[in-house]
Amino acid sequence: MKGEKDITELQKICLEVRKDIIRMLGEAGSGHPGGSLSAVEIVVSLYFSVMRHRAKEPNWKDRDRFILSKGHCCPLLYAVLAKCGYFPAEKLLTLRKLGSPLQGHPHNIELPGIEASTGSLGQGLSVANGIALAGKLNKKNYRVYCLLGDGETDEGQVWEAVMTANHYHLDNLCAIVDRNRLQIDGNTEDIMHLEPYPEKWKAFGWKVIEIEGNKIEEVLSAYRQAEKIKGKPSVVIAHTIKGKGVSFMENRVEWHGKAPKKEETEKALEELNAAVSLRTK
Repeated sequence: MKGEKDITELQKICLEVRKDIIRMLGEAGSGHPGGSLSAVEIVVSLYFSVMRHRAKEPNWKDRDRFILSKGHCCPLLYAVLAKCGYFPAEKLLTLRKLGSPLQGHPHNIELPGIEASTGSLGQGLSVANGIALAGKLNKKNYRVYCLLGDGETDEGQVWEAVMTANHYHLDNLCAIVDRNRLQIDGNTEDIMHLEPYPEKWKAFGWKVIEIEGNKIEEVLSAYRQAEKIKGKPSVVIAHTIKGKGVSFMENRVEWHGKAPKKEETEKALEELNAAVSLRTK
């Protein structure tokens, strides 16, 4: 499904995906809204304008690959996969329910379109490295994208993977960091000081692209830049707003892993529906 959609269409899809996330979490009564909402533009842009993939042929050998390293934000990925046609949208409301393939963290055996089971934070970039290296060895031209949370990069394995990717010149790999500055215990800079963040990635030999991650235009431009980089991996540091799109969730750490109650779900959907109406006028 590669072929760029216009900005207005992508923005509309982002609003619809945000509504799906809220509905899913409201129905499940548990899950992670904050980081799911902050990364919507990042993932929608990939699946609707950047990556080559086939919903009806999820194991197509020449597809681009996406690894959701911050697996707890799977409501976002599920909503996007459903909108692409990987499975019926009706399944979204089975999130976290007994017997549902839409588990609380992605499971690649249970659901088409999931490249790797994730959720143990810090591991996704290592998986992406392996897939990217295999592509090089097999002379395939697919690209690999890996989305990490900024709090996740507290993990030492991330930096081992960062070093490894540069060592093997994995220019078919693009990492994206959802830099919303909040993790489950609070502000990232209070939990584990990350700054100067771009300089850390540069020191490991990566091409660093910094953007405002909730702006579709900047996200698409970053992916286009990354595709042109040769001889080294790329990282897009996407500055985002946790809980983006729902006023009472934005930049509020308590919405990292708390599902909205019935009244909160209705209020959030009212806001998003109003935003959709403004977009279509």
